[in-house]
Amino acid sequence: MNSKKTFIEALDIEGGVGRGRYNNKMRPLIKLSQWRKGSQWFQIDRNLALHIVSDNLYFSMFKKFCNPPCYSDEHYLPTLVSIKFWKRNSNRTLTWVDWSKGGPHPSKFIRPHVTIDFLERLRFGSTCEYNGKTTNVCHLFARKFTTHALDRLLRFAPKLMQFN
Repeated sequence: MNSKKTFIEALDIEGGVGRGRYNNKMRPLIKLSQWRKGSQWFQIDRNLALHIVSDNLYFSMFKKFCNPPCYSDEHYLPTLVSIKFWKRNSNRTLTWVDWSKGGPHPSKFIRPHVTIDFLERLRFGSTCEYNGKTTNVCHLFARKFTTHALDRLLRFAPKLMQFN
């Protein structure tokens, strides 16, 4: 709420999943040094949303030249924001995901994984900046929890979130 920044992860990643997906035909409009990759999960304000839906220049370049292994949902917004709106972006997502096991998909959490300690670490286990101040509330969302984990999430929520 009332954030001065948008939340779009925009990473310059060397190798196959980052710079390796760049298509040289996007030059000179989009240079390799401007190419970014990020999460499909993002949070933006109305002003940026209006710029994005009215963008024909960069979107048409992606539509024409971003084919597998390039995926527009991972590259278009991070690249556009990095080129045109960098100062207004936090360069992070508000969605917590566990990539620690590697591979093309994040870890899934099943019922036994969901404990009060785990959820407290998820909620308060990192630090970040929000409106110029350091905070430990860095994520508003989390994924990937299986449907079998839902009962525990609902049972622990009142205690963790301090509501009845």
